[in-house]
Amino acid sequence: MSPSTLRRRPGRVLALILAGGEGGRLGPLTEERAKPALPFGGTYRLIDFPLSNCVHSGLNDVWVLQQYEPHELTSQLAGGRPWDLDRTRGGFRIVHPYLGDSESGWYGGNADALQRNRELIGEFDPELLLVLSADHVYKADYTKLIEEHLASDEVVTMATTEVPVEEASRYGVLEVGGNQIVSRFEYKPDHPKTGTVTTEVFLYDTGILLDTLAELDEASGEEGLQDFGDELIPRLVTDGRARAWELDGYWRDVGTPESYWQAHMDLLATEPPLILDDPGWPILTAGLQRPPARIESSARIDSSWVAPGAVVGGRVERSVLGPGVAIADGAVVRDSVLFHDARVDRGATLERVIVAESVQIGEDALVGDACGDVTLIGGKAVVEKGQSVAAGSEVARKTGST
Repeated sequence: MSPSTLRRRPGRVLALILAGGEGGRLGPLTEERAKPALPFGGTYRLIDFPLSNCVHSGLNDVWVLQQYEPHELTSQLAGGRPWDLDRTRGGFRIVHPYLGDSESGWYGGNADALQRNRELIGEFDPELLLVLSADHVYKADYTKLIEEHLASDEVVTMATTEVPVEEASRYGVLEVGGNQIVSRFEYKPDHPKTGTVTTEVFLYDTGILLDTLAELDEASGEEGLQDFGDELIPRLVTDGRARAWELDGYWRDVGTPESYWQAHMDLLATEPPLILDDPGWPILTAGLQRPPARIESSARIDSSWVAPGAVVGGRVERSVLGPGVAIADGAVVRDSVLFHDARVDRGATLERVIVAESVQIGEDALVGDACGDVTLIGGKAVVEKGQSVAAGSEVARKTGST
């Protein structure tokens, strides 16, 4: 154990999960739900990943900041019970925007969300604040991050991963020097110089963080703060107080249709890079009250996941079927992801399609293409009998009564 580790013992750690994002790049899939409530892998939701990582890392004080379309997400969170976080002292808390004092109002970004809740965080008085996004699919033992942070003298330690340079412009891009000190940071640059990016996992010394946020907020005037990458992280990097911690293993941002679809195809690989039911680190979620799936004699299923309550009579290849999905005899579903209670009628064909909840695909409809972009069908939409939906199209969610 290093001398610096001996000087800094871990005090209270508060995990703060930012779950208020709209997920606009996912089109009709997130029109009436927050992105963290988006289904994943048939029976899970994106919010399950940071919550499960927190629990398995021994972190019992977990807050979830909500804003956009909170109702479905609140139902999924179930007061923290699926993760054993419902307790008398500490434990789980949902934090909403509010009206009242000078710090009230809607969040303008993730840095602004922390600034507007700085008094609440200060009252809780954690030594360290672990700030997490709910938009990514991964497993991580945060205790290793905490240990390395405590062994350093930095204000923030950010988890990093490597992506192709041509994709790095979607993220915060870093250059890392000796002792893992971050020497350069650019937020979503047009022309990234490296493929080293942040994973939206940040561990801060709470006191210095809150003081820095207050200083930046005052300097910003009426415009206020926005995201971490705009001012906060650049300030800490300029001061030489930021370090990188490489996240081992699988990590994927699922904020675009293509990346969300690819993450599901990764699950279906012969040797998947991510095991959701690993006994040593299972992804936990709210329980399903559905009967086992029914597979008819006419069904043909290859390399697919079929959730409870589904009924399959047709052909399903390399696809993920959510709870209650119905695939009729004569229908074909390939390389697709179907949310709960979607229905595909006889003779219909789906290829490279993401189908939201309660969608009806009529007889002999043709949706998507094996060689085209991913096609999106919004919740409760109806694709009529014999209708063709071109690859890469977006069919809007059906609103109003059903």
